Amino acid sequence: MDKKTNIKAYSAAIFFSVLVGFSFLGIKTCVPLANSLQILVHRYNFAFLALLLLLALRIARLDLRGKPKKNLILTAGFYVGFMVLQVIGLYFSSSIEGSIIFAIVPIIAQIIASVFLGEKATVWQNVFVCLSVVSLIIMIILGSSSVEFHISGIILLILSSISMAVSNVFMRYVRDQYKPIEISAAIIIGGCAVFNLAFFVYAIFSGNLHTYFEPFQHTEFIIATAYLGVGCILLSAQLMSYLLSKMAAVKATIFGNVSTAISIVAGVLVLGEPLRAYHIICTVLIIAGVIGLSFSGNKKSADEKKEEEDAISISDGK
Repeated sequence: MDKKTNIKAYSAAIFFSVLVGFSFLGIKTCVPLANSLQILVHRYNFAFLALLLLLALRIARLDLRGKPKKNLILTAGFYVGFMVLQVIGLYFSSSIEGSIIFAIVPIIAQIIASVFLGEKATVWQNVFVCLSVVSLIIMIILGSSSVEFHISGIILLILSSISMAVSNVFMRYVRDQYKPIEISAAIIIGGCAVFNLAFFVYAIFSGNLHTYFEPFQHTEFIIATAYLGVGCILLSAQLMSYLLSKMAAVKATIFGNVSTAISIVAGVLVLGEPLRAYHIICTVLIIAGVIGLSFSGNKKSADEKKEEEDAISISDGK
């Protein structure tokens, strides 16, 4: 990347981390007012409405003509699958277990990207990824009163993490075929359809169909789900798609760990939770790992080497 593109990419990464990092405030607001499925449904509803508005105002445009739809469906499908498995997994386990397992997503993404995209990490990159991941896990464990492990929940959460990592790798794989807004649109439309269908099936069998709009009696729920939908689905998917079009999968995915660290630190600053020494130390180590990873060079993949060779051949031909 040139310097200007580099600045834009890392600015987008910071914005992504902050957006997702503060999502916990929205979730904490929603949890007493609705169940997990209702929250997901209305998050995606707001994201879908925002997408329609962008298209209606011609701020964004979708052009899928002549493009391989299978790759787009797989990208969106794995992302929605990650959220489905996450919700079910967290039902059988604790949020602490979820946070610990999701912390390893960059490592999973690196393994998958090395196999399917040929993105080989250097020794230093592996060191910086491990530094960030281990620091985050330590901060999560030290911040919990107890850590219990539930096998069924762990299996589902691991599958969820793999699904997220695969989705990120697919986003990078299709970067030359689809614009970030097209990937975001597929994720939003797919998620909106899946979670609304799931709610209606559940509601019909349980007799709770009347509860669909019940949480909207609370203004704070509307504001929180609007933020979670527009900010943490539409914008975050757009930003992640953009990041994965500009940098290696592991470099983009590692910013998810920064988001989790921001969530924990924001709890201290916004909710007045106690600030401990380990919060500061682990946050510094997480950021150090991300910065180190960002400045360490990639081993060139086969595709990148071929592109360079083609560019040299064209230059020589001139």
